[in-house]
Amino acid sequence: MVRALVRDEGGEFPEVRLLPLDREESPPVPVHSRTLARPTRKAVAFITVTLTSALATIGAPMDVALAIDIGGTKLAVGLVTRAGDLIDREMHRIDHRDTADELFDELARLVRSQLGRATERHGAQVRVCGIGSAGPITTNAELVSPLNVPAWRDFPLRSRIADLAGVPVFGDGDAKALALAEGWLGAAKGVDNFIAMVVSTGVGGGIVLNGELLEGATGNAGHVGHIIVEPNGRRCACGGRGCLEAEASGPAIEAITGRPPTEPTYETMQRAGRLVGRGIASVCNLLDLRLAVVGGSVAIGFGATFFNAAQRTLDELCGIEFAKGARIVPARLADEGPLIGAAAVGWRGLNRSAR
Repeated sequence: MVRALVRDEGGEFPEVRLLPLDREESPPVPVHSRTLARPTRKAVAFITVTLTSALATIGAPMDVALAIDIGGTKLAVGLVTRAGDLIDREMHRIDHRDTADELFDELARLVRSQLGRATERHGAQVRVCGIGSAGPITTNAELVSPLNVPAWRDFPLRSRIADLAGVPVFGDGDAKALALAEGWLGAAKGVDNFIAMVVSTGVGGGIVLNGELLEGATGNAGHVGHIIVEPNGRRCACGGRGCLEAEASGPAIEAITGRPPTEPTYETMQRAGRLVGRGIASVCNLLDLRLAVVGGSVAIGFGATFFNAAQRTLDELCGIEFAKGARIVPARLADEGPLIGAAAVGWRGLNRSAR
């Protein structure tokens, strides 16, 4: 019985269920089968955690990915199964007075803690490490320069983590990681053409086109935060003016209104939604997309007021026939999305390297 449950969710038998975007090797389950037979994510998470000791007892430790999320205000590290269940995590709030090495020391502390908990608490084996980092970054997160983390400029993140973790390490932008997560298990599951966005300390995006995550020349494709939404608007950290990130991110909202984004007015939430809708409309018109999945603390925190304003703006600006009907929806994986996305980057990289 234990073996059957785990095989169904791919926990110990990865050939049964492959990673997001590898759809040619992992045909979708018919809708009626998913509806009638598939357990809920909460049920699967419960089964995953409670069966860990049983798996260790029978000599089959559970495979997990070490997932690392580098945001503008915090570092997060967790453990994610092959089925996409987040079973452990720890966080550290970034002190922007820290030097590059001091900040990495805090990240290393979290990594060591999670590596230990994988074995001691969960009886699991870490197979891979996936990183989702605010950008810009170079290919595979070899060098990261998050605009909102000034201590790290061309910081060699991947190699430093590889030395620490002792497993293969794969990295990508945090919004691209979110696109993988939402396409795997979230609001874009089964959708081949969509954009996933983060509206938080920064604004980023990841685009899936015809079932493939767009990379671009340097791996930074999808940086929707630097679409111009207010000509002659505020100066952006990138050097431009009127970028979506400079107008609708958390720090931008506080600079414009004098209030933290946790205390928004109705007008503030509407304006942020309109600007995000404006940016999404440009992407949908350009790439023939029908879905935008939006997460991040600002978007989710502003709630229906934000999303309604964004959708109205999208409807107004997507008048060309093929773009009509495009939808904006909240990210479904909530605060687990960034770490699940980082793990998806790792599992995806491991699968591809094994081919």
